[in-house]
Amino acid sequence: MSTPLWQPTQSQIETSRMDIFRRKMEAEHNISLPTYDDLHAWSVTQPEAFWSALWDYAEIIGTKGSRIILDGHKMPGAAFFPDANINFAENMLRKNDDTVALHFNNEGSQKPSMSWRELNQSVSKMRQFFRAQGIHKGDRVAAVMPNMPETIVAMLAAASIGAIWSSCSPDFGVKGVLDRFGQIEPKLLITCDGYRYNGKELGLAQKIGEIAAALPTLVGVVTVPLIEAGALGVDNESLWPDVMAAFDAAPIFFERLPFDHPLYIMFSSGTTGAPKCIVHSAGGVLLNQLKEHCLHVSLTPDDTLFYFTTCGWMMWNWLVAGLGVGASLALYDGSPFYPDGNVLFDYADAVDVNIFGTSAKFIDALNKQGFEPAKTHQLSNLRMILSTGSPLVGEGFDYVYRSIKQDVALCSISGGTDILSCFVLGAPILPVWRGEIQCKGLGMAVDIWDDAGHSITEEKGELVCTTSFPSMPIGFWNDPANEKYHDAYFNRFDNVWCHGDFAEITSHGGLIIHGRSDATLNPGGVRIGTAEIYAQVEPLPQIVEALAIGQDFEEDVRVVLFVVLSEGVVLDEALEKELRSKIRSGASPRHVPARIVDVADIPRTKSGKITELAVRDIVHGRDVKNKEALANPEALDLFRDLPKLQS
Repeated sequence: MSTPLWQPTQSQIETSRMDIFRRKMEAEHNISLPTYDDLHAWSVTQPEAFWSALWDYAEIIGTKGSRIILDGHKMPGAAFFPDANINFAENMLRKNDDTVALHFNNEGSQKPSMSWRELNQSVSKMRQFFRAQGIHKGDRVAAVMPNMPETIVAMLAAASIGAIWSSCSPDFGVKGVLDRFGQIEPKLLITCDGYRYNGKELGLAQKIGEIAAALPTLVGVVTVPLIEAGALGVDNESLWPDVMAAFDAAPIFFERLPFDHPLYIMFSSGTTGAPKCIVHSAGGVLLNQLKEHCLHVSLTPDDTLFYFTTCGWMMWNWLVAGLGVGASLALYDGSPFYPDGNVLFDYADAVDVNIFGTSAKFIDALNKQGFEPAKTHQLSNLRMILSTGSPLVGEGFDYVYRSIKQDVALCSISGGTDILSCFVLGAPILPVWRGEIQCKGLGMAVDIWDDAGHSITEEKGELVCTTSFPSMPIGFWNDPANEKYHDAYFNRFDNVWCHGDFAEITSHGGLIIHGRSDATLNPGGVRIGTAEIYAQVEPLPQIVEALAIGQDFEEDVRVVLFVVLSEGVVLDEALEKELRSKIRSGASPRHVPARIVDVADIPRTKSGKITELAVRDIVHGRDVKNKEALANPEALDLFRDLPKLQS
């Protein structure tokens, strides 16, 4: 494609926070940084200058200290701001007035908003309750909660003390929750009486009863009445309204702690074993997420930020950090298709969303179902759409500009739970090219390497980060020698972060993610990204969704494509021929599947990602160890002992 789908005007560039920062760096350091590539190169070759300047630009509250990076050449082992003292919650609660901090919508039902003053008061009360329960810095506070204001209040109360927060969404099963929280031994559990999904109210009394009984370290459970089902009946239970009534709001004492003090424990969503408990530092999360909000998103205190996410996905933690800019957050819980696919756009219009975040799968589903928000909604001040969770294919880009909004920056972004931020994402000063992520993140020395560790462009290889960055995990929980941590990211290339994404740098300097490298197919020894296959077949109206694996066959690997068909469609010879032809012409003959099999459903994790490795294990007769990570584990049985794959 010779022209971009969208480019910022000169005025949009000059008023963006990224360009203001770029010009500020030029003036302060007496250097010339005319392009984004120049700014990025400076940020990774002069990391001390960059991260120090970012601290100042983001107006981080706390003591900075004189040293910026210690042992910056070590991965892991680098220490950022080793003399600093900060508190994450103090940086989130920088406003205390009557403007809106949090909007909340529950499946199309608009709830009362919460002002910054009310947010501060609620955090103050919850913090006092936590202290009365004996919660101290380093204690774990766990939550099984929807994406609602009370969840943010409880997290900020925990962070104000220096306690460590961890959360799951209420759709997790008992074993899925215990596989996570059982490892970290929480002292308090925050939950609710139930939640709504797809028009149904689902009570939590039995589930939380089993979870609480299996966590012997709990001293209390706090229950939020969301569906008005009443108390859960568990030991040492306090109802949220009673806690709020028991304490008077007072100025919050924020415990300022070292930069690398733990803030969050996140969990890997893989199905290859017990979830890994990834520990993230308050300073690293704060600095890198504010970098993304301030510079890459150009978020301002006057904006409303929305991201469709659950509390079991890292995008919830990312969304929350928007408070650190002083922006309002639009929280949503429930199905994004109840009562229909307009519900999120209705909400965006109602609260005047400026930044709209969602997943590539949601965009694809809207396209397939024929929704055209551009014709039915105002979206007048919407200036940026963010997409993550899986690669956004070219047709997804086309759909957004055709059917959602023409004058909008569409930013596909990619990072992970591992870093609680992005390696590659958007920039408000750059054009949008079809099917491409715009740029490498500032301060992130991202590159694409071949198997020998050589940097490559316009070729597919491993996405790596060659220098340290603040939001690297502190480590994994219960991994004292850092063995699991090292094996997860540094086993492939010494002292280099290998992220596990199969990707390429384009001629525009953008990036394309071709899928997870551990799910890469190797027919005839040639590496193929699964996303390249999906990009060809999923835009077809006959296909709802697809999943590709490599099957070991006759001392080689053959490509097998599973498809979920649209209603009334049959996988006959003509459709198989069309699929193979589309893949052959759009990707390559190597990508053409040896077998195409129709299935009723595809297994996915709680955050909506399809699980190629789990399907590959089932096809090869191996057990899937961590089925609790899946939203629909019963779908695995659809792939067992398939006659079409036996010959």
